[in-house]
Amino acid sequence: MATLAQIDADLIALQEVWSDETTNLAAELAAELGYHHVFASARDNEGIGFGNALLSRWPVTRHESIMLHGQETGEGPQALFAEVDGPRGRLPIFSISMNWLNDHSHIRQRQVADIARFVDRVCPKTFPPIVCGDFNAEPASEEMRMLTGLTTCPVEGLFFHDAWRVAGGEGPGYTWDNVNPYARARFEPSCRIDYILVGEPKARGAGHVVDCRVTGNEPIDGVWPSDHHAVTAELRY
Repeated sequence: MATLAQIDADLIALQEVWSDETTNLAAELAAELGYHHVFASARDNEGIGFGNALLSRWPVTRHESIMLHGQETGEGPQALFAEVDGPRGRLPIFSISMNWLNDHSHIRQRQVADIARFVDRVCPKTFPPIVCGDFNAEPASEEMRMLTGLTTCPVEGLFFHDAWRVAGGEGPGYTWDNVNPYARARFEPSCRIDYILVGEPKARGAGHVVDCRVTGNEPIDGVWPSDHHAVTAELRY
């Protein structure tokens, strides 16, 4: 909560959000921050749900979610969409989660195809789609190349700019970072697997990435906010 308040973003995409029969973490965070929110549960385990959420400073006019390929693996791959009524026009934002195992690239490739078709179907054409989330794939992976136009795109003409690549600061931009004790406990190398992806800018540069940073990468009062660091971006609007 303290980390989100400190970042003070207009739009927030969350993954692995828990819920139960009476409430969910997204609702609690939205209430504390004074935001609107939508939540979609991807899987349920004895009454405890996990899914994706979107928080917005402005009202949400419509939303939809889909499950992605790979549910048989026991994970909850999901894409959640919300259209936000911002002060200068509607904003389309997506919260994404994909399979995490290193040898699941073939599954993630089918998941990004699902994501691309979903974006193409629901996204208004007034502002570039903003696709955020835990992709569990490094920039050079085939699945991320499919999304960023470096190999065949699942939907012809639909590709995304990687906000870190466009306007990131110095350094590798790790979001799974062994500086974080939660990540270090997994004995895996540091890597960049969380992204903000933005479609091709519209008229007068709407949607162009102005700045991108890794945030949520320090403990507050000795507590790390997550095992993943966050990514924040500023877009031209």
